[in-house]
Amino acid sequence: MTAELAGVEAPGAPALNVPRAEPVAIVGMAVLLPGAPTLADYWRNLVTGADSITEVPPNRWQPSYYDPELADHPHRLYCRRGGFVDESAFFDPLPFGIMPGSVPDTEPDQLLALQVAADAIEDAGGVDRLGDRDRIGVMLGRLGLAGMASMKFYARVMSQDQMARFSRELIPELPERQLDKIRERITERLGPYHPENVIGLMSNLAASRIANRLDLRGPSYTIDAACSSSLIAVDQAVTELTSGRLDAAIAGGVHHNHDISFWAVFNQIRALSRKQQIRPFHAEADGLLLGEGTGIVVLKRLADARRDGDRIHAVIRGTGVAGDGRSASLVSPETAGQVLAVRRAWAAAGLDPTAPDALGMLEAHGTATAVGDAAEVATMGTVFGPPVHAAGGEGHPPVIGSVKSQVGHTLAAAGVSGLIKAALAVSHGVLLPTLHCDTPRPELADTRFRTLSEAQPWEGEGPRRAAVNAFGFGGINAHVIVEQAPERQRDGVRPTATVTASQAQEAAGKPGPVTVDEPERVLMLAGRDVESIARVLDTDDGVVRASGLDPAEAG
Repeated sequence: MTAELAGVEAPGAPALNVPRAEPVAIVGMAVLLPGAPTLADYWRNLVTGADSITEVPPNRWQPSYYDPELADHPHRLYCRRGGFVDESAFFDPLPFGIMPGSVPDTEPDQLLALQVAADAIEDAGGVDRLGDRDRIGVMLGRLGLAGMASMKFYARVMSQDQMARFSRELIPELPERQLDKIRERITERLGPYHPENVIGLMSNLAASRIANRLDLRGPSYTIDAACSSSLIAVDQAVTELTSGRLDAAIAGGVHHNHDISFWAVFNQIRALSRKQQIRPFHAEADGLLLGEGTGIVVLKRLADARRDGDRIHAVIRGTGVAGDGRSASLVSPETAGQVLAVRRAWAAAGLDPTAPDALGMLEAHGTATAVGDAAEVATMGTVFGPPVHAAGGEGHPPVIGSVKSQVGHTLAAAGVSGLIKAALAVSHGVLLPTLHCDTPRPELADTRFRTLSEAQPWEGEGPRRAAVNAFGFGGINAHVIVEQAPERQRDGVRPTATVTASQAQEAAGKPGPVTVDEPERVLMLAGRDVESIARVLDTDDGVVRASGLDPAEAG
């Protein structure tokens, strides 16, 4: 039985009346994630199973907040590990026409999202390959939270008078000149104030700033759908493209907020891991770790991408979105809503999720909370069915995993982080591992899925296909299906060949994108910067080594 059903729902599933989706190509991608300032770094970390979780850098919040013995207090935490991008979060405002003086008063996520969006467009071949700027839109997921710049502004507005008032209440005889000194000291610590920069605090500008600085005149807006935000943004972008209103879309998510109050929320609801290790689908997983990051994809209709000769990372076959409706609480997952979102995506793709060749990899939401993982495993069992043991059945069971085990839960950027992981996996033909899952949840044995501890080659016939989950607080669920790019006819370009896990591991240890030898002799130069490429070419045989040619043939 084939996965292709041209819109027919899985056996036993209710009729969904979902129109068949037009395939959409991912023609550009970029990330800024813990341990991965570039797409090449991200792929390397995925293949090698790098753990990018660290202790909280001292500049994020004071070490004194960590006290497991007082964790019941709002101002004390029992967890201090997560995913951070401090060593990679650099932004040069000048190329974007932004005055350097405005940077300290602007939310960091706006600037980092702008940089990653520009990198994704460069990966797509430049903005000129995307067509009319009037028909290029930006959809970006971001939580509607106050960031570092906003907190600084609030402190500027309120802290002076609050501290003066508290001091007067504690020491009634304190003279007014001492209160003035308190106000002056607070102002001094906050630094100079530039009223014209307050615009940088508005959360919707995360998307609008990208459109403004890159001169993209299609619709641009920011979406807050909790942990599903970035996949909802991708779904909206796909809808805009397939409706014909846009010809290209920049979509993804951004989250760079490690404010202590944000951590305190997860501390109080006991969502953080007391063992300070995030273990998706482990039998004894005890909670998540917070991460941060940005991921952006550039999308075009597949027909247009093939017509234009674009390099295609992967193809989005279908997307599905659904809500939980009434549930036990706003933060308790409801499998019915998750199932509906997943089934809508597969119906839109015209694929049968229960077919043996339906997919090879599921990038799950996988938060490593006991309730969340249990609900997700139940959802996947319901949609994809039980293990296939019959003769001629499933020879290569699909893999389930979560990149959160490597970078933490990046919230509004979590879905797109998984989407880019899935796109890289189907492109390179490598099934990717999940960390810290040596003892999987026993319920997984009743599903089709298995976990991996290290990368393996993607075996099996038919197009490589993966799916991605993002299930958000408040009951908003999203599911995206991605597939290996079709062979391109223009310019004799072929898709990336399947690689073995050992080839991928070896290539991932080198700078630049992971590639495999092809009959064509293509010179590919890549590096972290111009200087690193120059070092490769600094000797007479540098080009020979970089190209992979036999030195004797190169003459």
